[in-house]
Amino acid sequence: MRAIVFERNGGPDVLELREQPDPSPGDGRVLIDVEAIGVNYRDVYEREGVGYGSPPPAIIGVEGAGTVHGSGERVAWSNVAGSYAERVAASPDAIVPLPDGVSTEVGAAAILQGMTAHFLAHDAYPIEPGDWVVVHAAAGGVGLLFTQMAKLRGGQVIATTSTNEKAALARGAGADEVIGYAGFAERVRELTGGEGAAAIYDGVGKATFDEGLTALRPTGRMILYGAASGQPDPLVLMRLARAGSLYVQRPTLHTYTRTPELLRERAGALFALIDAGTLEVRIGATYPLEHARQAHEDLEARATTGKLLLLP
Repeated sequence: MRAIVFERNGGPDVLELREQPDPSPGDGRVLIDVEAIGVNYRDVYEREGVGYGSPPPAIIGVEGAGTVHGSGERVAWSNVAGSYAERVAASPDAIVPLPDGVSTEVGAAAILQGMTAHFLAHDAYPIEPGDWVVVHAAAGGVGLLFTQMAKLRGGQVIATTSTNEKAALARGAGADEVIGYAGFAERVRELTGGEGAAAIYDGVGKATFDEGLTALRPTGRMILYGAASGQPDPLVLMRLARAGSLYVQRPTLHTYTRTPELLRERAGALFALIDAGTLEVRIGATYPLEHARQAHEDLEARATTGKLLLLP
């Protein structure tokens, strides 16, 4: 089979298309013919060797969708190592069935970022009707899905974006206000009548975290779910007290899907929204498997919107 392998940690140039042996479906695992592969920022972290995924040499990636070999069952997954490949072997506990109304490409595009958006809106800080919340990188894969979910819960969304094109996408997803990154905390204060946001959902990290703390209302929540711009500087905890008894959380999808039951419940809720037409999944770009390096370059350049997919 063809697969994307990295022999060492580094930039996108370490990603190479190679012929690899088919994975063995032993130990109760099933063999899956991969039809679509999700590209995520966690893959960048894995490639760089900063605490995610497999050490090199390895096949990169964890997300995708396809068909169980020999059975025809369509499935998706968010945590199967070696997913940048034409085939994977997965534990039945790690895969979820796709409803008839959800295509394989949409399944691959939605499962990781969609479940992330779902737990952010429903669990990390459960948005209540009327809450003002901020979502950074609102035109990205998580941002567009989260904005829709926040609106379904009755929240008022302030979206940050970097271009007019991205601002239009955020508005299309339901954002009440769209602002730039420069001076965003002051603008959030203005839009909330001086009170501040109930929660900030931050996947950017270093470039936005510190200022974000000044945009929260008393007992507000800073939910740091990613660090596309790097890890924030160390936080002096007394600052949280002085700013109004703030909360900071660094959640992961793994925690919220840590058992097969939790995974299927979360994925089932997500796919039900998609199947009903309540949640729209934007696939921003698709690339042949051999162009994985370009997909990473585009993702890191923040030149993309929605979800990026590789197609074997």
